[in-house]
Amino acid sequence: MFLHDRDRSRSHNPVDLKGTIAAREKRQHHPDLTKLAGWKAMHLEKNLPEGRMEEERQWALRMGLTGADSIEDKSIPTFARGELPHFAGINTFLKAPYAEDVLEVADYDATVLGIPFDGGTTYRPGTRFGPQGVRKISALYTPYNYEIGVDLREQMTLCDAGDVFTIPANIEKSFDQISRAVSHVFSSGSLPIMIGGDHSIGFPCVRGIAECTSKKIGIVHFDRHADIQEKDLDERMHTTPWFHSTNLPNVPATNLVQIGIGGWQVPREAVKVARERNTNIITMGDMEKMGVDKTIEMALEMAWKDVDMVYMSFDIDSIDCGFVPGTGWPEPGGFLPREALALASGIAAEGICGLELVEVSPPYDTSDITALMGTRVIVDVLGALVSNGKLGAHKKFIDKPVSLPHGEFNGRRWRNDGPHKVGV
Repeated sequence: MFLHDRDRSRSHNPVDLKGTIAAREKRQHHPDLTKLAGWKAMHLEKNLPEGRMEEERQWALRMGLTGADSIEDKSIPTFARGELPHFAGINTFLKAPYAEDVLEVADYDATVLGIPFDGGTTYRPGTRFGPQGVRKISALYTPYNYEIGVDLREQMTLCDAGDVFTIPANIEKSFDQISRAVSHVFSSGSLPIMIGGDHSIGFPCVRGIAECTSKKIGIVHFDRHADIQEKDLDERMHTTPWFHSTNLPNVPATNLVQIGIGGWQVPREAVKVARERNTNIITMGDMEKMGVDKTIEMALEMAWKDVDMVYMSFDIDSIDCGFVPGTGWPEPGGFLPREALALASGIAAEGICGLELVEVSPPYDTSDITALMGTRVIVDVLGALVSNGKLGAHKKFIDKPVSLPHGEFNGRRWRNDGPHKVGV
């Protein structure tokens, strides 16, 4: 049954619809496709090299036997080697080569170190399993990022040196082990990427770098907590790394920039130290008002003022705990994931001398989402370094490299131009 014209909600007469059609067409008109990031990224990919991917395929066949006769893709070996399949194999970070001989880290642009230590935890433990958790879920990723047009396998070399041997019952001995490991990697020229572990490792990691150079180091610290009191429960804990780091002669407190601080878990003891040492705090509210770009600009200006290098510390609990439940001290009101990634990438774009990713606690994680977020922070930082030509910028400042005890070099010397291993 047709409705009478007067019962219609609107006219269907073309004359009456003329204005509506014009408005609708204007509203639905697409912008120039070539101005979209997606179009640009699609065309940028064709300029990326592919040689190392092919080398890895050949290596996998040599190491894992050619596949069964029924396998049509002849690049597939019998035993899983390299990146694929993501659910198989032995998980190093991003399926990078395992540097079992730690002298080999000198052959790589960046080196991942696991630091399975949660002896500085003051509430719920579990971050000693952080390196395992991050490595496991990192297998989900490929080395290629579509949006920024970077392929880490083709444009840099990365290895995983395994875990530092920490001492669960002894904070200070563990700190000494961590500093020694970080010094070793940094002295080789490779960029150290540390996966914690609780945030107490921030101090020995910074110390490990600082003792290898006479140059000054600034710090950009992402967190909800200030972590700058002298002691907690009568020890140096995961709430104290920046007090002790900024006691180092070449790590000025005035170049410590802390982003995301706030909420109900910032001890007044830490606030007093921050005020006395004239450090720089950008709260979550500050970031929201200024926006991501302005926050990056401001943080870089303060961290880089009169220093030569900047170290990045990223506590996963800086992100709202609804997105990262697997952490030792969750706090609502933190960064949204997109904000966190943009901030970390923006800071890394100017170059860093080291990165630590801390406080991932797999026992409290849900579906590996916290570990996944930690992985994403690391690869986004690496991607920013590569795309901005800043990877390796720290090398020129290594003027006090550590010297290993006699015999540990085994006749070898540091080198940055040696043969790179196949893989990411």
